[in-house]
Amino acid sequence: MKIVIVTGLAGGGKTTALRALEDLGFFCCDNLPVSLFSTFVKSLESESIEKCAISVDGRQQHFIGDYHGQVAELRDAGHEVEVLFLEAADAVLFRRYSETRRRHPLSGDDVKEGIRQDREALSSLREEATVVNTGGLNVHEIKAIVTGRFDGGPNTLAVNIQSFGFKHGLPQESELVFDVRYLPNPYFDPVLGPQDGRDTQVSEFVFASAEAVATIERIEDYLRFSLPLFALEGKLYITVGIGCTGGRHRSVALAEELARRLKENWHVLLRHRDLAKHTIRSLG
Repeated sequence: MKIVIVTGLAGGGKTTALRALEDLGFFCCDNLPVSLFSTFVKSLESESIEKCAISVDGRQQHFIGDYHGQVAELRDAGHEVEVLFLEAADAVLFRRYSETRRRHPLSGDDVKEGIRQDREALSSLREEATVVNTGGLNVHEIKAIVTGRFDGGPNTLAVNIQSFGFKHGLPQESELVFDVRYLPNPYFDPVLGPQDGRDTQVSEFVFASAEAVATIERIEDYLRFSLPLFALEGKLYITVGIGCTGGRHRSVALAEELARRLKENWHVLLRHRDLAKHTIRSLG
C-alpha cells in the first residue's frame, strides 16, 4: 500500500495537503493516534484499499515516541511510506493565526508559545521527512505541489518561479536566487515605466539587450541541469527567485520568459510577489 504521512506545524498547510490527497483518491484520516497506524492500515487492506494518507500533528506530542516504531513496522510489512512535513517561518505562522483569529491547538491564545512547542514536539518527525516550506505559497500552490508529486510519480518536481524586488526584501523561501539588476531598466522610460514586465513593450525592451538574452539562456541551462538532480533527491518543489530593484519590470519579464521555456517539461508555478506594491506613476 502507498502510505503518505502528512505532518508539520500547525498553520503550515497540512489540511490543504490532506484534501489534495483525498482528491487523488487517497483514503485519508486526520490526526490518527500514532499507536493505531498498523491497525488502521490492516483494516484498509481488508477492504482492498491501495493508498491512504494519515495526518499527525503536535497534539500527539505525548505519543510521538511510538511514531518511528510504527513507521518501521509498516515498512517491514512491505508498505511504501512517505512522510511529508509542512512548515513555515515563525513570523508566517504567527501572521496566519492572526489573520484567521484561531487559537493555537497547543497553547490557546499564546500563539508564539504554541509554535515553539510544536517545533519541539515534531522535531524528530522532521528529520526523516520531505520538508516543504509553505511560507511563500498559497493554498492553491500547496495543492498543486502535492498533486504534482503524488499524481505524477515520485520524480515529479514543481518549479515555483517568483519575481521580486530587492528593495522589498529577499524572499526567504527561495532555494535559488538570480539578481538581474544589471540589465537595462524600463522604469526610467516615461512610456514603459507605468507598465510591467508582463506587457509586450516592456518585455521587448528588456530582451533587446544581449545581456538579458544571455542571462535567460544561462538560467535555463542551469535549471535543466539541476532540476532532475533535485527531483532525484526527493524534493517536492523548488522556488527560483528572480530579482530586480522594484520587482516590476526586469524580474517580471525574465520570470515570464523562464516559465514559458520550462512549462513543457516541468510543473511550473509563477508568481510576481511585488507587483501589487506598485502604483501607476503620474505622467502629468
